[in-house]
Amino acid sequence: MEKFILIVHLLTALSIIGLILVQQGKGAEAGASFGSGASQTVFGSAGSWGFFTKATAIMATLFFITSFTLAVMAKDSAKVGDKLLPELEAVKQAMEAEIPESEAIAPVEAELPAATDIPQPVETE
Repeated sequence: MEKFILIVHLLTALSIIGLILVQQGKGAEAGASFGSGASQTVFGSAGSWGFFTKATAIMATLFFITSFTLAVMAKDSAKVGDKLLPELEAVKQAMEAEIPESEAIAPVEAELPAATDIPQPVETE
């Protein structure tokens, strides 16, 4: 089922690309390239705007539906299996066992030199 949806998804994507490439600019009509007036265009007097727009909208809707369906299928197959979860729990317990209990650490009191103990630079004349 997933392969079928993936094939439909791919064909839909390719058809969207083709439909967009076939569409012409806002002011251009398909009949203009054949040298005839707007009333005798290939797609009628309204031009190709309605046909290509509707076909692109239908293909885009189908593309989003197949995208959503593939995402749901991928989510369902990507669950953490029952095999993996106990192994992760065992690793977590082993790591916690290796860490020793924390003891109260006394603050280290280091002897800091007094300000008078710091050597002063020697001035030379």
